[in-house]
Amino acid sequence: MVATYSLKQQREASFFSQPETVKKERRSVSILGSTGTIGCNTLDVISHAPQDFEVVALSAGKNAQLLAQQAREYNAKFVAIADDAYYQELKDTLADTDIEVASGAAAVVEAACQPADWIMAAIVGAAGLRPTLSAVQQGACVALANKECLVSAGELFKHEVDKAGTILLPVDSEHSAVFQSLIGDIENGLEQITLTASGGPFRTWSYEQLCEVQPEQALKHPNWDMGAKITIDSATLMNKGLELIEAWHLFAVRADQLEVVVHPQSIIHCMVAYSDGSVMAQMSWPDMRTPIAYSLAWPQRMKAPTKRLDFVELGDLTFEAPDENRFPCLRIAKDILKSDGAGAAVLNAANEVAVEAFLSHQLAFTSIPIVIEKTLENFNLSLYTDTKYDLAKILEMDSEARHMAKNYISKI
Repeated sequence: MVATYSLKQQREASFFSQPETVKKERRSVSILGSTGTIGCNTLDVISHAPQDFEVVALSAGKNAQLLAQQAREYNAKFVAIADDAYYQELKDTLADTDIEVASGAAAVVEAACQPADWIMAAIVGAAGLRPTLSAVQQGACVALANKECLVSAGELFKHEVDKAGTILLPVDSEHSAVFQSLIGDIENGLEQITLTASGGPFRTWSYEQLCEVQPEQALKHPNWDMGAKITIDSATLMNKGLELIEAWHLFAVRADQLEVVVHPQSIIHCMVAYSDGSVMAQMSWPDMRTPIAYSLAWPQRMKAPTKRLDFVELGDLTFEAPDENRFPCLRIAKDILKSDGAGAAVLNAANEVAVEAFLSHQLAFTSIPIVIEKTLENFNLSLYTDTKYDLAKILEMDSEARHMAKNYISKI
Protein backbone atom coordinates (compact mmCIF):
# COMPACT_ATOMS: atom_id res chain seq x y z
CA MET A 1 0.00 0.00 0.00
CA VAL A 2 1.47 3.35 -1.00
CA ALA A 3 1.69 5.70 1.95
CA THR A 4 0.00 9.07 1.46
CA TYR A 5 0.44 12.11 3.66
CA SER A 6 -1.07 15.57 3.69
CA LEU A 7 1.10 18.50 2.73
CA LYS A 8 0.93 19.64 6.36
CA GLN A 9 2.34 16.28 7.48
CA GLN A 10 4.99 16.47 4.77
CA ARG A 11 6.10 19.90 5.93
CA GLU A 12 6.37 18.51 9.46
CA ALA A 13 8.49 15.57 8.23
CA SER A 14 12.24 15.90 8.49
CA PHE A 15 12.88 16.62 4.84
CA PHE A 16 10.28 19.41 4.79
CA SER A 17 11.03 20.91 8.20
CA GLN A 18 12.55 24.33 8.63
CA PRO A 19 14.73 23.97 11.74
CA GLU A 20 15.53 26.74 14.16
CA THR A 21 19.18 27.34 13.40
CA VAL A 22 21.64 29.91 14.62
CA LYS A 23 23.14 31.74 11.67
CA LYS A 24 26.77 30.66 11.34
CA GLU A 25 29.46 32.73 9.74
CA ARG A 26 30.33 29.77 7.50
CA ARG A 27 28.48 26.54 6.76
CA SER A 28 30.72 23.47 6.87
CA VAL A 29 30.23 21.16 3.89
CA SER A 30 31.39 17.76 2.67
CA ILE A 31 31.04 16.46 -0.88
CA LEU A 32 30.78 12.76 -1.66
CA GLY A 33 31.68 12.38 -5.33
CA SER A 34 33.48 15.71 -5.64
CA THR A 35 35.19 14.98 -8.98
CA GLY A 36 31.95 14.15 -10.81
CA THR A 37 29.74 16.67 -12.57
CA ILE A 38 27.59 17.43 -9.51
CA GLY A 39 30.62 17.62 -7.23
CA CYS A 40 32.49 19.99 -9.53
CA ASN A 41 29.41 22.19 -9.94
CA THR A 42 28.97 22.28 -6.17
CA LEU A 43 32.52 23.49 -5.68
CA ASP A 44 32.00 26.06 -8.43
CA VAL A 45 28.98 27.48 -6.59
CA ILE A 46 30.99 27.53 -3.35
CA SER A 47 33.84 29.35 -5.10
CA HIS A 48 31.48 32.27 -5.75
CA ALA A 49 30.74 32.63 -2.03
CA PRO A 50 33.86 31.38 -0.20
CA GLN A 51 33.05 33.50 2.83
CA ASP A 52 29.92 31.42 3.45
CA PHE A 53 31.29 27.87 3.21
CA GLU A 54 34.08 25.76 4.69
CA VAL A 55 34.96 22.45 2.97
CA VAL A 56 35.51 19.62 5.43
CA ALA A 57 35.72 16.39 3.40
CA LEU A 58 35.87 15.34 -0.25
CA SER A 59 35.65 11.89 -1.83
CA ALA A 60 36.17 10.51 -5.32
CA GLY A 61 36.29 7.19 -7.13
CA LYS A 62 39.55 7.18 -9.11
CA ASN A 63 40.46 10.73 -10.12
CA ALA A 64 43.31 11.29 -7.66
CA GLN A 65 44.77 14.32 -9.44
CA LEU A 66 41.53 16.30 -9.57
CA LEU A 67 40.68 15.29 -5.99
CA ALA A 68 44.08 16.55 -4.80
CA GLN A 69 43.63 19.79 -6.74
CA GLN A 70 40.20 20.34 -5.17
CA ALA A 71 41.50 19.53 -1.69
CA ARG A 72 44.24 22.14 -2.01
CA GLU A 73 42.04 24.82 -3.55
CA TYR A 74 39.28 24.49 -0.97
CA ASN A 75 41.46 23.61 2.05
CA ALA A 76 39.72 20.31 2.77
CA LYS A 77 40.62 18.53 6.00
CA PHE A 78 39.92 14.96 4.86
CA VAL A 79 39.94 13.28 1.42
CA ALA A 80 39.05 9.73 0.47
CA ILE A 81 39.51 7.87 -2.78
CA ALA A 82 37.43 4.74 -3.26
CA ASP A 83 39.91 2.82 -5.43
CA ASP A 84 42.89 1.69 -3.34
CA ALA A 85 45.06 1.63 -6.48
CA TYR A 86 45.11 5.46 -6.47
CA TYR A 87 45.87 5.93 -2.78
CA GLN A 88 49.64 6.35 -3.12
CA GLU A 89 49.26 8.83 -5.97
CA LEU A 90 46.86 10.90 -3.87
CA LYS A 91 49.03 10.59 -0.77
CA ASP A 92 52.16 11.69 -2.63
CA THR A 93 50.40 14.62 -4.30
CA LEU A 94 49.23 15.94 -0.93
CA ALA A 95 52.38 15.02 1.02
CA ASP A 96 53.27 18.65 1.68
CA THR A 97 49.87 19.41 3.29
CA ASP A 98 48.13 18.55 6.56
CA ILE A 99 45.18 17.01 4.69
CA GLU A 100 44.27 13.54 5.96
CA VAL A 101 44.21 10.99 3.13
CA ALA A 102 42.46 7.59 3.09
CA SER A 103 41.31 5.03 0.54
CA GLY A 104 38.80 2.25 0.04
CA ALA A 105 35.04 1.92 0.54
CA ALA A 106 35.39 2.35 4.30
CA ALA A 107 37.28 5.61 3.77
CA VAL A 108 34.43 7.03 1.68
CA VAL A 109 32.05 6.18 4.54
CA GLU A 110 34.50 7.89 6.89
CA ALA A 111 34.33 11.00 4.69
CA ALA A 112 30.54 10.89 5.01
CA CYS A 113 30.90 10.73 8.80
CA GLN A 114 33.08 13.82 9.13
CA PRO A 115 31.15 16.42 11.15
CA ALA A 116 29.56 18.87 8.69
CA ASP A 117 26.48 21.07 8.50
CA TRP A 118 25.70 20.08 4.89
CA ILE A 119 26.70 16.99 2.91
CA MET A 120 26.36 16.59 -0.85
CA ALA A 121 25.60 12.95 -1.74
CA ALA A 122 26.67 12.74 -5.40
CA ILE A 123 28.22 9.28 -5.77
CA VAL A 124 26.65 7.73 -8.86
CA GLY A 125 24.76 4.44 -8.62
CA ALA A 126 24.41 1.82 -5.89
CA ALA A 127 27.99 2.56 -4.83
CA GLY A 128 26.57 5.59 -3.06
CA LEU A 129 24.18 3.61 -0.85
CA ARG A 130 26.36 2.98 2.19
CA PRO A 131 28.16 6.37 2.35
CA THR A 132 24.92 8.30 1.77
CA LEU A 133 23.20 6.31 4.50
CA SER A 134 26.11 7.16 6.82
CA ALA A 135 25.69 10.84 5.93
CA VAL A 136 21.98 10.63 6.71
CA GLN A 137 22.68 9.03 10.08
CA GLN A 138 24.70 12.10 11.10
CA GLY A 139 21.48 14.04 11.45
CA ALA A 140 22.82 16.98 9.46
CA CYS A 141 21.54 18.39 6.15
CA VAL A 142 21.99 15.99 3.23
CA ALA A 143 21.66 17.23 -0.35
CA LEU A 144 20.64 14.15 -2.32
CA ALA A 145 21.89 13.94 -5.90
CA ASN A 146 22.08 10.14 -5.94
CA LYS A 147 18.62 9.00 -7.02
CA GLU A 148 19.61 5.32 -6.76
CA CYS A 149 19.58 5.57 -2.95
CA LEU A 150 15.83 6.14 -2.84
CA VAL A 151 15.15 3.86 -5.81
CA SER A 152 16.99 0.88 -4.28
CA ALA A 153 16.45 1.53 -0.58
CA GLY A 154 13.76 4.17 -0.23
CA GLU A 155 12.02 2.79 2.86
CA LEU A 156 15.32 2.30 4.67
CA PHE A 157 16.50 5.82 3.83
CA LYS A 158 13.23 7.43 4.91
CA HIS A 159 13.34 5.47 8.15
CA GLU A 160 16.90 6.63 8.88
CA VAL A 161 16.09 10.23 7.90
CA ASP A 162 13.24 10.32 10.40
CA LYS A 163 15.25 8.51 13.07
CA ALA A 164 18.21 10.91 12.83
CA GLY A 165 16.14 14.08 12.25
CA THR A 166 18.06 14.67 9.02
CA ILE A 167 17.10 17.41 6.59
CA LEU A 168 16.97 15.69 3.19
CA LEU A 169 17.06 18.16 0.28
CA PRO A 170 16.55 16.91 -3.30
CA VAL A 171 19.15 18.16 -5.79
CA ASP A 172 17.88 16.61 -9.03
CA SER A 173 16.55 19.58 -10.97
CA GLU A 174 13.05 18.07 -11.18
CA HIS A 175 12.79 17.11 -7.51
CA SER A 176 14.24 20.41 -6.36
CA ALA A 177 11.62 22.08 -8.54
CA VAL A 178 8.82 20.04 -6.93
CA PHE A 179 10.19 20.81 -3.47
CA GLN A 180 10.15 24.53 -4.23
CA SER A 181 6.66 24.37 -5.74
CA LEU A 182 5.16 22.53 -2.75
CA ILE A 183 6.39 24.79 0.05
CA GLY A 184 3.73 27.04 1.53
CA ASP A 185 0.69 25.48 -0.15
CA ILE A 186 -2.47 24.44 1.65
CA GLU A 187 -3.17 20.95 2.95
CA ASN A 188 -4.91 18.42 0.71
CA GLY A 189 -4.77 20.61 -2.39
CA LEU A 190 -2.25 18.59 -4.40
CA GLU A 191 -3.60 16.79 -7.47
CA GLN A 192 -0.62 15.88 -9.65
CA ILE A 193 3.14 16.23 -9.97
CA THR A 194 4.49 16.26 -13.53
CA LEU A 195 8.21 15.84 -14.10
CA THR A 196 9.59 17.11 -17.39
CA ALA A 197 12.01 15.23 -19.64
CA SER A 198 14.08 16.68 -22.45
CA GLY A 199 13.50 13.54 -24.49
CA GLY A 200 17.25 13.09 -24.90
CA PRO A 201 19.26 13.21 -28.13
CA PHE A 202 17.09 10.60 -29.90
CA ARG A 203 13.63 12.02 -29.20
CA THR A 204 12.69 12.09 -32.90
CA TRP A 205 14.57 8.96 -34.01
CA SER A 206 12.78 5.88 -35.35
CA TYR A 207 13.24 2.48 -33.71
CA GLU A 208 15.37 1.40 -36.68
CA GLN A 209 17.67 4.37 -36.09
CA LEU A 210 17.83 3.62 -32.36
CA CYS A 211 19.12 0.13 -33.16
CA GLU A 212 22.26 1.73 -34.62
CA VAL A 213 22.99 4.20 -31.81
CA GLN A 214 26.61 4.31 -30.64
CA PRO A 215 27.78 5.41 -27.15
CA GLU A 216 29.48 8.50 -28.58
CA GLN A 217 26.13 9.68 -29.97
CA ALA A 218 24.21 8.91 -26.78
CA LEU A 219 26.67 10.91 -24.67
CA LYS A 220 25.81 14.13 -26.54
CA HIS A 221 22.87 15.44 -24.55
CA PRO A 222 21.16 18.43 -26.20
CA ASN A 223 20.66 20.47 -23.00
CA TRP A 224 22.47 19.14 -19.95
CA ASP A 225 26.13 18.59 -19.07
CA MET A 226 26.09 15.38 -17.01
CA GLY A 227 28.13 12.28 -16.25
CA ALA A 228 28.15 9.32 -18.64
CA LYS A 229 25.74 7.05 -16.77
CA ILE A 230 23.01 9.65 -16.21
CA THR A 231 23.40 10.89 -19.80
CA ILE A 232 22.69 7.40 -21.14
CA ASP A 233 19.75 7.08 -18.72
CA SER A 234 18.43 10.33 -20.15
CA ALA A 235 18.73 8.96 -23.68
CA THR A 236 16.76 5.80 -22.77
CA LEU A 237 14.30 7.76 -20.55
CA MET A 238 15.25 5.45 -17.66
CA ASN A 239 16.43 8.56 -15.85
CA LYS A 240 12.86 9.82 -15.80
CA GLY A 241 11.59 6.43 -14.64
CA LEU A 242 14.03 6.43 -11.73
CA GLU A 243 12.98 9.99 -10.92
CA LEU A 244 9.32 8.92 -10.70
CA ILE A 245 10.24 6.29 -8.11
CA GLU A 246 12.38 8.82 -6.23
CA ALA A 247 9.55 11.38 -6.26
CA TRP A 248 7.16 8.75 -4.90
CA HIS A 249 9.44 8.28 -1.91
CA LEU A 250 10.27 11.96 -1.42
CA PHE A 251 6.83 13.50 -1.64
CA ALA A 252 4.56 10.73 -0.32
CA VAL A 253 2.06 10.82 -3.18
CA ARG A 254 0.21 8.02 -4.94
CA ALA A 255 1.73 6.52 -8.08
CA ASP A 256 -1.19 7.83 -10.14
CA GLN A 257 -0.37 11.38 -9.04
CA LEU A 258 3.00 11.25 -10.82
CA GLU A 259 3.45 11.82 -14.54
CA VAL A 260 6.10 12.63 -17.13
CA VAL A 261 5.86 14.99 -20.08
CA VAL A 262 8.55 15.64 -22.69
CA HIS A 263 9.65 19.27 -22.76
CA PRO A 264 12.57 19.55 -25.24
CA GLN A 265 13.75 22.97 -24.08
CA SER A 266 14.32 21.85 -20.43
CA ILE A 267 13.28 25.24 -19.06
CA ILE A 268 10.32 24.07 -16.95
CA HIS A 269 11.52 21.36 -14.57
CA CYS A 270 8.25 20.37 -12.96
CA MET A 271 4.58 21.28 -12.87
CA VAL A 272 2.56 20.82 -9.68
CA ALA A 273 -1.21 20.91 -10.14
CA TYR A 274 -3.68 21.75 -7.37
CA SER A 275 -7.37 21.10 -6.83
CA ASP A 276 -8.40 24.66 -7.71
CA GLY A 277 -6.90 24.34 -11.20
CA SER A 278 -3.69 26.19 -10.35
CA VAL A 279 -0.38 24.85 -11.65
CA MET A 280 2.96 25.86 -10.13
CA ALA A 281 5.85 25.52 -12.60
CA GLN A 282 9.47 26.00 -11.54
CA MET A 283 11.61 27.38 -14.35
CA SER A 284 15.33 28.01 -14.81
CA TRP A 285 18.09 27.58 -17.36
CA PRO A 286 19.19 23.90 -17.60
CA ASP A 287 22.15 24.24 -15.25
CA MET A 288 22.62 22.03 -12.17
CA ARG A 289 24.17 24.92 -10.28
CA THR A 290 20.68 26.34 -9.73
CA PRO A 291 19.30 23.45 -7.61
CA ILE A 292 22.72 23.01 -6.00
CA ALA A 293 22.75 26.65 -4.91
CA TYR A 294 19.19 26.31 -3.62
CA SER A 295 20.16 23.34 -1.43
CA LEU A 296 23.42 24.94 -0.26
CA ALA A 297 21.68 28.06 1.05
CA TRP A 298 18.36 26.51 2.13
CA PRO A 299 16.14 27.72 3.73
CA GLN A 300 17.44 30.99 2.28
CA ARG A 301 18.54 31.59 -1.31
CA MET A 302 21.93 32.62 -2.66
CA LYS A 303 23.13 34.14 -5.90
CA ALA A 304 24.04 31.41 -8.41
CA PRO A 305 26.48 31.89 -11.33
CA THR A 306 23.89 30.73 -13.86
CA LYS A 307 22.31 32.16 -16.99
CA ARG A 308 19.07 34.09 -16.43
CA LEU A 309 15.97 33.39 -18.49
CA ASP A 310 15.07 35.75 -21.30
CA PHE A 311 11.53 34.81 -22.31
CA VAL A 312 11.62 36.78 -25.55
CA GLU A 313 14.81 34.96 -26.51
CA LEU A 314 13.29 31.61 -25.53
CA GLY A 315 10.22 31.99 -27.70
CA ASP A 316 8.13 28.82 -27.69
CA LEU A 317 8.09 26.21 -24.93
CA THR A 318 6.68 22.93 -26.23
CA PHE A 319 5.41 19.70 -24.67
CA GLU A 320 4.61 16.21 -25.90
CA ALA A 321 3.83 12.79 -24.51
CA PRO A 322 6.76 10.37 -24.10
CA ASP A 323 6.81 7.41 -26.52
CA GLU A 324 7.03 4.34 -24.29
CA ASN A 325 7.20 2.02 -27.30
CA ARG A 326 10.46 3.48 -28.58
CA PHE A 327 11.69 4.14 -25.04
CA PRO A 328 10.36 1.22 -22.96
CA CYS A 329 12.61 1.95 -19.94
CA LEU A 330 10.08 4.54 -18.77
CA ARG A 331 7.26 1.98 -18.99
CA ILE A 332 9.30 -0.60 -17.06
CA ALA A 333 9.94 1.89 -14.24
CA LYS A 334 6.25 2.86 -14.16
CA ASP A 335 5.33 -0.82 -13.78
CA ILE A 336 7.65 -1.04 -10.77
CA LEU A 337 5.96 2.01 -9.29
CA LYS A 338 2.51 0.49 -9.81
CA SER A 339 3.63 -2.52 -7.76
CA ASP A 340 4.53 -0.27 -4.80
CA GLY A 341 8.20 -0.23 -5.73
CA ALA A 342 8.71 -3.99 -5.56
CA GLY A 343 11.82 -4.89 -7.55
CA ALA A 344 13.14 -1.31 -7.76
CA ALA A 345 16.57 -2.40 -6.49
CA VAL A 346 16.65 -5.09 -9.19
CA LEU A 347 15.62 -2.56 -11.84
CA ASN A 348 18.38 -0.19 -10.78
CA ALA A 349 21.10 -2.85 -10.66
CA ALA A 350 20.19 -4.32 -14.05
CA ASN A 351 20.09 -0.87 -15.60
CA GLU A 352 23.55 0.02 -14.26
CA VAL A 353 24.99 -3.20 -15.69
CA ALA A 354 23.25 -2.71 -19.06
CA VAL A 355 24.40 0.92 -19.35
CA GLU A 356 27.98 -0.07 -18.55
CA ALA A 357 27.83 -2.79 -21.21
CA PHE A 358 26.45 -0.32 -23.76
CA LEU A 359 29.20 2.19 -22.99
CA SER A 360 31.75 -0.62 -23.49
CA HIS A 361 30.26 -1.47 -26.91
CA GLN A 362 29.11 -4.87 -25.59
CA LEU A 363 25.39 -4.19 -25.87
CA ALA A 364 23.09 -2.43 -28.33
CA PHE A 365 21.23 0.68 -27.19
CA THR A 366 17.87 -0.99 -27.80
CA SER A 367 18.95 -4.03 -25.78
CA ILE A 368 19.27 -2.04 -22.55
CA PRO A 369 15.54 -2.35 -21.69
CA ILE A 370 15.55 -6.00 -22.80
CA VAL A 371 18.27 -6.85 -20.27
CA ILE A 372 16.36 -5.01 -17.54
CA GLU A 373 13.08 -6.78 -18.30
CA LYS A 374 14.71 -10.21 -18.51
CA THR A 375 16.41 -9.64 -15.15
CA LEU A 376 13.16 -8.55 -13.54
CA GLU A 377 11.26 -11.49 -15.02
CA ASN A 378 13.73 -14.07 -13.73
CA PHE A 379 14.52 -12.54 -10.35
CA ASN A 380 12.80 -14.32 -7.45
CA LEU A 381 11.51 -11.45 -5.32
CA SER A 382 9.81 -13.89 -2.94
CA LEU A 383 13.25 -14.64 -1.46
CA TYR A 384 13.53 -10.99 -0.40
CA THR A 385 10.21 -10.26 1.28
CA ASP A 386 11.60 -8.52 4.37
CA THR A 387 14.32 -6.22 3.07
CA LYS A 388 12.85 -2.73 3.59
CA TYR A 389 15.11 -1.81 6.50
CA ASP A 390 17.98 -4.22 5.89
CA LEU A 391 20.87 -2.69 3.93
CA ALA A 392 22.74 -6.02 3.76
CA LYS A 393 19.73 -7.69 2.11
CA ILE A 394 19.27 -4.79 -0.28
CA LEU A 395 22.93 -5.03 -1.31
CA GLU A 396 22.51 -8.80 -1.70
CA MET A 397 19.57 -8.19 -4.05
CA ASP A 398 21.67 -5.69 -5.95
CA SER A 399 24.54 -8.16 -6.31
CA GLU A 400 22.32 -11.01 -7.48
CA ALA A 401 20.54 -8.78 -10.01
CA ARG A 402 23.89 -7.63 -11.42
CA HIS A 403 25.04 -11.22 -11.78
CA MET A 404 21.84 -12.16 -13.62
CA ALA A 405 22.05 -9.15 -15.92
CA LYS A 406 25.69 -9.88 -16.79
CA ASN A 407 24.84 -13.50 -17.56
CA TYR A 408 22.05 -12.43 -19.87
CA ILE A 409 24.30 -9.94 -21.66
CA SER A 410 26.92 -12.64 -22.21
CA LYS A 411 24.31 -14.74 -24.04
CA ILE A 412 23.17 -12.00 -26.42
